[in-house]
Amino acid sequence: MGKNAIVGQSGGPTSVINSSLAGVYESCKSRGAEIVYGMRHGVAGLMEKNVVDMSALLKDDLDIELLKRTPSSFLGSCRYKLPDWQKDPATYEKLFGILEELDIGWFFYIGGNDSMDTIGKLADYGAHVGRDIRFMGVPKTIDNDLMVTDHTPGYGSAAKYIGVVMKEVIRDATVYGTKYVTIVEIMGRNAGWLTAAAALAKGPDCEGVDMICLPEVPFNVDRFVEKVAAMQEKKASIVIAVSEGVKLEDGRYVCELADDVHAVDAFGHKALTGTARYLANTIARRLNTKTRCIELSTLQRCAGHMTSRTDITEAYQVGGAAAKAAFEGHTGEMVAIKRISNSPYQSTTELHPISEVANLEKKVPLSWLNENHTQMTQEFIDYAKPLIQAELSPLYIAGLPHHIYVED
Repeated sequence: MGKNAIVGQSGGPTSVINSSLAGVYESCKSRGAEIVYGMRHGVAGLMEKNVVDMSALLKDDLDIELLKRTPSSFLGSCRYKLPDWQKDPATYEKLFGILEELDIGWFFYIGGNDSMDTIGKLADYGAHVGRDIRFMGVPKTIDNDLMVTDHTPGYGSAAKYIGVVMKEVIRDATVYGTKYVTIVEIMGRNAGWLTAAAALAKGPDCEGVDMICLPEVPFNVDRFVEKVAAMQEKKASIVIAVSEGVKLEDGRYVCELADDVHAVDAFGHKALTGTARYLANTIARRLNTKTRCIELSTLQRCAGHMTSRTDITEAYQVGGAAAKAAFEGHTGEMVAIKRISNSPYQSTTELHPISEVANLEKKVPLSWLNENHTQMTQEFIDYAKPLIQAELSPLYIAGLPHHIYVED
């Protein structure tokens, strides 16, 4: 069996994905891996033998601490779709040749649905050709849409950021006392976990958002306008949180109504943007009211100054748990978070076969919305609140957060 380990990051970044990387690295080193390689830009980089010795990048404990507090993907990322090995064995022969050259015994991939697809294919091919490399998936996604895990590392910090920003937007939107509709577009292609987090803004010091629109509920533009008109009869300023991926009853994304160009990635996912802009323009035209659209965009996933301590701790733990499992002989599995209790909040980790995760999506339960499907219930609040608790501030130098990064 190989003596070295290799780890990569894939898909969209989060503010805590590097904490999982630190967990994998430190656990592998403590368990006897001679070298822990990092893939530069995921499997796509590995195909080009673009790898680095992690110990050359992380020289001391301060570097590890900086890594945990640095947002985005330290090693770089990719959206590379591996073909089925039955149809393109040459790609796998090349990859496994590189792994043999690097003397790899343990392989870790930190990512979401598509990354787990990669782990599953590599593990299946490895078993087919009789290789003893252990392949483990480490969960990551702000979308919180991975099956079997209670939640995903990255979600808690993104939810915290959204809750904070929505409170601030609400305060800003009410200052003039005139008719005003603010529509905030939040990431979420098919699952509305992030948009649901806008409900966290409500509290003794904030009235909360007036409407939440999730992809799980078919969207009707005319009914949406009617609801806004009815709300404005009771209060002048309206703030609405809408998922970028809300769809019409015929399956089209609302943003497609704007006739914008939407690129498609390697996994066939359309780039979604413009939902809030389209709806704000529609409201302004039909209701003769001032509107504003806000796209949180990548700020949701790179706001390292808004990291949840719970999130960053669990991200580190799943990385370490993946390494532990691999060194104990597990392969073709993903580490999941299991919630033990809400009050006090406690969680642990468990393992699940990749087949229970890859290419599947966990949606927000409709039972966690009110009967009008416009607000989240207390059950969702109880679920999300523990994940945003406490802070881990960046290390500030000269008034700005200090990060660690790899120069290209």
